[in-house]
Amino acid sequence: MQLRYAFRLDPSPGQRGSLARAFGCARVVYNDAIAARERAQAAGRPFPAAGLLSRTLITEAKKTPERHWLGEVSAVVLQQALRDVEAAYRNFFASRTGERKGPKLGAPRFKSRKDHRQAIRFTTNARWKITPAGRLNLPKIGEVRVRWSRSLPCVPSSVTVIKDATGRYFASFVIDTDPDADLSRMPASDRAVGIDLGLVHFAVLSDGTKTDSPRFLRRAEKKLKKAQRALSRKQKGSNNREKARRKVARAHARVADARREFHHQLSTQLIRENQTVAVEDLAVSGLARTRLAKSVHDAGWSQFVHMLAYKARRYGRTFVKVGRFEPTSQVCSACGRRDGPKPLHVREWTCPVCGTVHDRDHNAAKNVKAAGLAVTACGAPVRPEPVLAQCEETGSHGIPTKTVPRSGTAT
Repeated sequence: MQLRYAFRLDPSPGQRGSLARAFGCARVVYNDAIAARERAQAAGRPFPAAGLLSRTLITEAKKTPERHWLGEVSAVVLQQALRDVEAAYRNFFASRTGERKGPKLGAPRFKSRKDHRQAIRFTTNARWKITPAGRLNLPKIGEVRVRWSRSLPCVPSSVTVIKDATGRYFASFVIDTDPDADLSRMPASDRAVGIDLGLVHFAVLSDGTKTDSPRFLRRAEKKLKKAQRALSRKQKGSNNREKARRKVARAHARVADARREFHHQLSTQLIRENQTVAVEDLAVSGLARTRLAKSVHDAGWSQFVHMLAYKARRYGRTFVKVGRFEPTSQVCSACGRRDGPKPLHVREWTCPVCGTVHDRDHNAAKNVKAAGLAVTACGAPVRPEPVLAQCEETGSHGIPTKTVPRSGTAT
């Protein structure tokens, strides 16, 4: 499988200028491609092919006085901008026809030079390389210093240089992982775990382990409020406003980075210690429209579940999503009695049949584990499919079947 390894870059002032030119040229080619397609659509003509766009917007445009500066950057960066346009239109039409699942996508839009996040991509034919000194040598930019936090497992197939809203530069390498090497890195395990995600406790495991929610956004709200208030006082278009905007962006980036690190550590621990991991499929988009929206976004359940899924696929583990309509909080994990729905303030309850006292989240995690094991055992959905009723079950309750005529009327 393909993964991305991201590392921080420290370009020099001259290299920052070269990267800014590359970002601008890629943005111009991207916008020119969208404009060419919109003109063709307005005139009733078919969309121009990728080869025609490459010839007119790059090769021939470099010879004109208006676009001669396109020759100052690598041609691969411009070609990748056209590929991004093609991918954006493919995803748009696939979303319109229903081939692409998920929320509907809008048509590609023009990029602005005021966008706070910019990126360019170099493929193998761009002849970029990592020097013996550990620097990233990019065409027409130079050798950029990289903060290596770990070694690359193999030779990357492409690298994307990103400038985020805080002004930081990153190099994102695409790596093709070795399945055999990944399996050898992960110790064997026969354990299974069910995970109940929540807000007070981020994760409650079926073995009783509880991980408190870090609440990164809640803890940073005071600093964010102060920085946002200072930003609102600055005059639009001034240098002081740009400094204040970056301060706000850095505060949000610290929250996002801390949350991502927490998710990585917890997901890696769960995948390493368990062969089967089951988690409930939560309706995050629906919960994000309630009064708990800020806490739901602060928890970042979707990002955590996504990490569990791809790490399980990488290391040969079994990952199961239990349906969101499964009554995990209503069923007794000891005897299987369904006791009905319970409001959120009920954190403990006693089974009326077996008398077991349940912690709400721990009981739900046990039921999630049981449902996940049922799926892995038979490969069937957790809930059985509807079947025809048997002959002895078709009669009315309390009336023997033999006394009920075929017309359905009582004798």
